[in-house]
Amino acid sequence: MKDNIVDYFMQMVRIGSESGNEREFAAFITDELLHLGADVTIDGFSNSSHGCSGNIYAYFSGRIELEPLLFCCHIDTVKPGIDIDPYVEDGVIKSRGNTILGSDDKSGIVELLFAIHNLRLSGFDMPPLEILFTSCEEIGLLGAKYFDSSILKSKYGFALDSMEVGNIIIGAPAQNTLNFEFIGKTAHAGFEPEKGVNAIKVAAHALDEIQVGRIDEETTINFGVILGGYANNIVPDKVIVSGEIRSHSEEKLETLTNQVINKAKAAVEEFPKADMIYDVTREYNSFLLDENNFYLKLAAQAFKNIGISPQLLKSGGGSDANILNKDGIQMAVIGTGMDKVHTVDEQIKVRDLEVISVWIEELINLYGNSKRGLDA
Repeated sequence: MKDNIVDYFMQMVRIGSESGNEREFAAFITDELLHLGADVTIDGFSNSSHGCSGNIYAYFSGRIELEPLLFCCHIDTVKPGIDIDPYVEDGVIKSRGNTILGSDDKSGIVELLFAIHNLRLSGFDMPPLEILFTSCEEIGLLGAKYFDSSILKSKYGFALDSMEVGNIIIGAPAQNTLNFEFIGKTAHAGFEPEKGVNAIKVAAHALDEIQVGRIDEETTINFGVILGGYANNIVPDKVIVSGEIRSHSEEKLETLTNQVINKAKAAVEEFPKADMIYDVTREYNSFLLDENNFYLKLAAQAFKNIGISPQLLKSGGGSDANILNKDGIQMAVIGTGMDKVHTVDEQIKVRDLEVISVWIEELINLYGNSKRGLDA
């Protein structure tokens, strides 16, 4: 392990781990965990789909008789994430060229492993810890969905997978994915267009009837993918449109899902001989943690102890925490300092990388001494 957290981070991001191509990085992380003294297992997710690595589970037995505390990160990145060339400029780590940096989520991994390394060097009697590094998070939380959470001993934990330092995400929305196939009829666009039914026009009319963007303070709708057509001289007979609805309210989510489907059906009915098929997939459920949760108080106190004002917030995004909360493990999401993620302008401040690693040390320290770890 590198002695400097910046060097350690740069070492990690140089190892490409785009979703479905994480095996080299997974092997590196496994070696690091073993070196730190963890018991490590890798599940069979790599054999199931998408060419992903298995999920990595590590257990540190600790020296204090407490329930283990869980930390979770994901090992995959979005594209383009091959041949990343990181550099530091004015205290900020960036990437040269046309790639992401990979701080989503390697900042969380580095901060966590570096904190455990420092605690072990200090001789601190650590409490038991569980670590879950999931695969293929960026393409649908696939690793977390596959993972057998029944092996976890923890009841509480933290996913290191958000942005701003000091943010403690205590709630996130549920998401439905909607896939529509609008069906028309082919015809030669020049000789006999009147014999065709243009599926693109049908889809466009349906989308025009559906409100998108922010619906209210806890609900959003977006359509992000349209596929269809063959050539300019062919009336297209099929268009596939994919979108999502997210909401912190289960009632709103189901109501809006039905409304969107009904509006699409009504739009199709205005075109004789057009048709539509669709499917709805629940990607993940919402969660909302009690602000009086002992572990959230520990997290907030740890931030205060290192001079940062914590903020308990609800997020508009989904993460592995949604899956683990559904499985009965209360997981908050912590900002790691990552910024401009999923773009080639992605960056992270050196100071934020250092601070969150120190926060993890302080959190583990407070948990290990939990009887005296909180303010009144």
